[in-house]
Amino acid sequence: MFQRVLLLGGMLMLLTGCLAHANKTKTMDNPEPVDPMASFNLGGDETHIVKLKNGLTVLIKNDDRFPLVNARLYVHAGSAYETPEIAGISHQLEHMVFKGTEKRGLGESAKAIESVGGSMNAATSFDYTVYYVEVPDAEWKLGLDVITDMAINPTIDPKELESEKKVVLEELERGEDSPNSLLFKSLQSMIWKDTTYEWPIIGYRDTIKAFNREKIMDYIATHYQPQSMMLAVVGKVDPDEVVKEAERLLGGLENTRPVLPPETFTIPEVGTGPVVTKLTGKWNKVYLGAAFPIPGGSSAEYAGLDLLSQLLGGDSTSRFYRKFKYEMHMVDDISVSPLSLERGGMLYIHATLDSENVDEFWMELMKELASFDPANFTDREIERARLNLEDSMFLAKETLSGLASKTAFLQFFEDGEQAEDNYLYTLQQVTRDELRHLYEQFIRPDQLHSVVLTPEENTVSADQFTEVIHQEWPLQKSIQKAQQEETTVEEAVIELPSGNKLVFLPDDTLPYTAISIYWTGGDGILEKDQEGLAALTASALSRGTMSMTATEVQDFLSDHAASLGAKAGRNVFAVESKFPVRFTDKILPLLREVMTAPAFNPEEIERSKRDQIAGIKRREDQPLGLAFRHLFPFLYKSGPYALLHQGQPEGVEQLGQADIMRYWARQSMQPMTIAVCGQFDADVIREFADNLSATLTAPVNEYAFTEPEWNSERTTTMQLPDRKQSHVLMVFPTPGQMDRDTTASLELLRAALSGQSGLLFRDLRDKQGLAYSVTSLLWQSRNTGFLALYIGTNPDTVEQSLDGFRQVVADLAASPLPEEELTRARNILVGDYYQEHQSLISRSRQAASLIARGFDRSYEQEIIEKAKSVSAETIRSVVKEYLDPDKAYLMTVTP
Repeated sequence: MFQRVLLLGGMLMLLTGCLAHANKTKTMDNPEPVDPMASFNLGGDETHIVKLKNGLTVLIKNDDRFPLVNARLYVHAGSAYETPEIAGISHQLEHMVFKGTEKRGLGESAKAIESVGGSMNAATSFDYTVYYVEVPDAEWKLGLDVITDMAINPTIDPKELESEKKVVLEELERGEDSPNSLLFKSLQSMIWKDTTYEWPIIGYRDTIKAFNREKIMDYIATHYQPQSMMLAVVGKVDPDEVVKEAERLLGGLENTRPVLPPETFTIPEVGTGPVVTKLTGKWNKVYLGAAFPIPGGSSAEYAGLDLLSQLLGGDSTSRFYRKFKYEMHMVDDISVSPLSLERGGMLYIHATLDSENVDEFWMELMKELASFDPANFTDREIERARLNLEDSMFLAKETLSGLASKTAFLQFFEDGEQAEDNYLYTLQQVTRDELRHLYEQFIRPDQLHSVVLTPEENTVSADQFTEVIHQEWPLQKSIQKAQQEETTVEEAVIELPSGNKLVFLPDDTLPYTAISIYWTGGDGILEKDQEGLAALTASALSRGTMSMTATEVQDFLSDHAASLGAKAGRNVFAVESKFPVRFTDKILPLLREVMTAPAFNPEEIERSKRDQIAGIKRREDQPLGLAFRHLFPFLYKSGPYALLHQGQPEGVEQLGQADIMRYWARQSMQPMTIAVCGQFDADVIREFADNLSATLTAPVNEYAFTEPEWNSERTTTMQLPDRKQSHVLMVFPTPGQMDRDTTASLELLRAALSGQSGLLFRDLRDKQGLAYSVTSLLWQSRNTGFLALYIGTNPDTVEQSLDGFRQVVADLAASPLPEEELTRARNILVGDYYQEHQSLISRSRQAASLIARGFDRSYEQEIIEKAKSVSAETIRSVVKEYLDPDKAYLMTVTP
């Protein structure tokens, strides 16, 4: 029934279709198409569904929480609608729509949207392609015009096609550099063999190289039928006006062929498995995937399979995670997820572990699969799993894009929001007998397909894995919504004892509370020989208290649909929590105990150390992870910036309980800022903050944000063998955030360089076809910062890419930016700000972080306002002063 989000390696994003507690859907009594030019008076907040005369569906949902509109055009055509000869053409088309239309030239579509402060993108899945845009509410007509123009009227210029095919090949190679992407693509071709789900969404090298304009235009003519399309518009809009605009833009399209409903794939009564494939490579870790075919999204069995997956491996309280990671220390991570598509699906087990553990883990996993018995799950475990499935669905409404995605998907594939109610009802009715039946029906050794990626030195063969299956697992037949009294709370910053601060950010949209607690410190209170200690303390902090073990804490949080964690930065340390407001009286005491009475149990510290070391190794398996892990020590000679944030494995091994306790005693004494966003009782929060202030904070010397020394060596190259791309960072030192005028200019410059219509993208990708990804980024602390230009490109084109960087900088220094470029950049800053600060936790985090570091809560808005008045000549001066390629730092990760 529902498609859950899976980040399966390099597979393109599969948009989900889960929306909890939806409003009633108002339709237009529509077996018959309606006259869209009539006045319907479609008021209220209901979801309105209108079908145009040509069969195209229009969905409108008014939501006035933000001054934004999110619009999405769905086409019932993805990689599963291709043939093997044109595998990847849906994805190639998705790229080409950005290269110009009959109305807009190269890059002008993105420029039109970004110039008003919006953002746009597209995604290709197996079953559909979606083009989406988020714009200020005053520009909703522009947003609709641009995405419909892109989808319906692409020019598919042959010259641009040849250039973009190179970009897609770069993207393909980037995915092949990721072990998780390789894992999923290999499994996909096995479990969906001889179906149209067999090939990767991106296609193959040979098919990509063979694409031409004629093939793409024929694909459009065949599949882009209005009866197979839906336009969804969610946000601050007038539904009647949306219908009229949809008719103007799309009502003239004609259907040229009949469209038949797709047939689901039949799962055989007896499978051909088990099938195991082993692949070796230059990995630090073993990456293991095991999959079983399951029915598609419309199956009535999906709720039970979803619950089964959650119980087995849905989170840190699940059976597999608790056994294999927490108790047996065999894996870095393990999860179980259902991927349910339109015609079929898979239940996917994924694990990452050390090579020396793979034999024992595989045997124990087979034993666990063979001995499954739903009677072994307690009532508490089952209710917890149900609650967390419901919770993940409900939180989808938090952002406008999430609400639009869920609502639209339900309508496009599930015939409306009633499908969600059906799912929730079915989920509550799943019994242990049904779990047993589903397991015996679908989770069987004859249906098992597995891929294991190992380091080259691992000698275990695929036959040995298969033999273990035969020995250990022989074939056998086999929420209620919270009712909270509303109180009025005003936004406020309240002074607390000992220099602490409390920030109220009320938002009644969701019955949830987000709390962010920030201290200055982090890596800034470490010595060089303590690298990684702040990160280790953050990991260990929530792993048990003086009255609760780590597993009891995990169970408690899961039972209450809550999250709680800590993190350390270069200059800050933070503890954050998010929970349904009805559980405030349960979560606040735990949050307080985590900070005032952490257990720092030696066994849990060892687990945290193993996780941190495993994270280091995994990160260094990824080219960009390797680059950004080492970037700060490459740039800086002193201060917290010169440290490896996660440390070195051998250094982390030496850290122990005494180190963590001393660090936390020092860190927790610093003044704190507590920011609370969402629904909450102000009196309860104030009492919590006062008690915490009295317990933790003690007089200490004020934390100093020192101005660090930069390294004298400006060039470094790191190698990752057997990868296909090089990754290049050209980094320019800049002032920190205290220089507000320069920060505003740098933010505007970064916006002008970035984005699909930015200067870098237009030159290095659109014109030269050098890369799939090219962008700029700005990082700043109080007293230091840098602006970086990044490109991922072929090793043979690294020098050409660097020349491209130099030329862009030279052009900026030589001539003032045109006013239209400045307007675009200013609008991007505004649009990015609103889009990035929609979730409750993002807003509490922003407030706590800024105030803790000595800034006003309005600092970022102030920078945006300053940027609006930055002139082209000022940008030119900033480029001349700070962006000197001869003085830049150059980092390259290459095969």
